[in-house]
Amino acid sequence: MELIKLTPSLGVDPSLRLRSPGEVLLHDYMRPDALNPAQLARRTGIQARHIKEFLLGSRRVTPRHAIRLAAVLPTSALYWLVLQARYDLAREERGIATSRRSNPNEGAPPGIG
Repeated sequence: MELIKLTPSLGVDPSLRLRSPGEVLLHDYMRPDALNPAQLARRTGIQARHIKEFLLGSRRVTPRHAIRLAAVLPTSALYWLVLQARYDLAREERGIATSRRSNPNEGAPPGIG
C-alpha cells in the first residue's frame, strides 16, 4: 500500500473546478449507478435525510460518513474527507477575500493600515 506523502506545500491543482462532496457523490456515484438517496441510505447506514443534505451542501461529510461511503463505493474514506476539507478551505478563503475587499484593515495588526 502506498501512502500519501504529506508535505507543508501539499495542495490541489487550482485549475480543477471546486465541487462539494455532495456534488461529487451525486454526479460521480449516484447518477451513474441510478441510486437515489433512500437506496444509498440502505446500503451505507447513513440516514436518507443526511444524504439529501450532503447533496444540497447543507451537511458536511464526517469521518463516520466517509467510512460508510467508502464501504459501499469504489473510494476510500480519505477521499471523502479530502473533498470536504478542500471544499471547506476554498469557501473560507473566499469569505476572507470578500471581507478584505469590504474592510481592507480587518485582520491587520494594530498600527498597520
